[in-house]
Amino acid sequence: MSESSAPPLASGANTAVPQPRSRPTRLPALDVLRGIAMLGTLGTNVWILTHPAGFIGYLENLDPPDGWWFWAERVLQQLAQGKFLGLLTVMFGIGLAIQQRSAVRSGRAWPGGYPWRAGLLFLDGLLNFLFVAEFDVLMGYAVTGAVVAYLLATSDRARRRWLIGAAAVHVSMLTLTAVVISLAPRTDTPARRPFDPNPYANGSFWDLVVFRVQHAGIFRLEPILIFPLSIALFLLGAWLFRAGVFEARGARLRRRLMVLGLGVAAPLDLALGLWRHDLVLLTRYGTAPVVGLGILALVAQFYVSRTHSGPVGRRFAEVGRMALSCYILQNLIASTLCYGWGLGLAAHISANTRVPFTIGVHLLVSAIMMTFAHLWLRRFERGPVEWLWHNSYRALSHEGRVAA
Repeated sequence: MSESSAPPLASGANTAVPQPRSRPTRLPALDVLRGIAMLGTLGTNVWILTHPAGFIGYLENLDPPDGWWFWAERVLQQLAQGKFLGLLTVMFGIGLAIQQRSAVRSGRAWPGGYPWRAGLLFLDGLLNFLFVAEFDVLMGYAVTGAVVAYLLATSDRARRRWLIGAAAVHVSMLTLTAVVISLAPRTDTPARRPFDPNPYANGSFWDLVVFRVQHAGIFRLEPILIFPLSIALFLLGAWLFRAGVFEARGARLRRRLMVLGLGVAAPLDLALGLWRHDLVLLTRYGTAPVVGLGILALVAQFYVSRTHSGPVGRRFAEVGRMALSCYILQNLIASTLCYGWGLGLAAHISANTRVPFTIGVHLLVSAIMMTFAHLWLRRFERGPVEWLWHNSYRALSHEGRVAA
């Protein structure tokens, strides 16, 4: 399969430096990291899916548990909040860098046909948003990828300026948010009224589609607000790949990322999140992406001298090779279990029971995804969504027909 024939989330954008007249070898760390990011993002999204009031109930913290269950929920949510989203965003930038390198070595123009890829990814995200999950990230990644694809064609100096500039804009926005939160008077929050009517618990599948369309402005606000962060993380991922983060020469870089991400940012993120829940924007979009860099460096260090994923890593790698399919399917399965149009289990779970129920849903869906990816890839080269994406791209792009 050609590197240029798959989106950065798919299996194609994952090859090491090809040797003359030899098939490119896969970098096991990339597939493993994609799999970890996929199931890790589920660790955040599953709390939305298991809440009886869905995304709205999650955002407004309706019907919280009490006692020890309250703190268990807070800790578990904070451990996953934003870390794997940041990791996934960086991985997307790495995928773009690999595709650009492949195009250059093949004598093809860059970004060439990438706008077609971005357009198809945006369409995937739009369908996912309408029919599966209102917290879709693919639409935002498509727009960001289209911009960064052109930035990668500029000079090192220009890319560095864009990275620093985008990061500075994002940090300024976070700083302003922190000042507003710190100056805001602390008052007792009035009791929130039940969410009624509740399309998540009582509505049909089509009712939820209509609900997402009616509230698209709210549900699509996050990708707009974090657009500078996404630009910065895409460019950072591309730089990390070129700097050798997956190679032996990147040992010093990996150590620094692990110290910064796991030694500094991780405990700070947990402390801030448990201290004040209203600091979630600062942790999710501030400290959490740095933790994601630490996770990336840790996995890269583990696989730097290994050519195979190993039995456990192989299960994550298989999910990573089918990242698009698993991202959509894991949310669809969890929705079927929890929402009213499916089994409607979330509406029958008490607030205190929701914590073990959510853990159970995450473990069950993760096991289904690993089993599905393993069985599918024993017979097919690509996941079902990846196959459809690949053939759609070939039909639209002359480059895709040539690369195939």
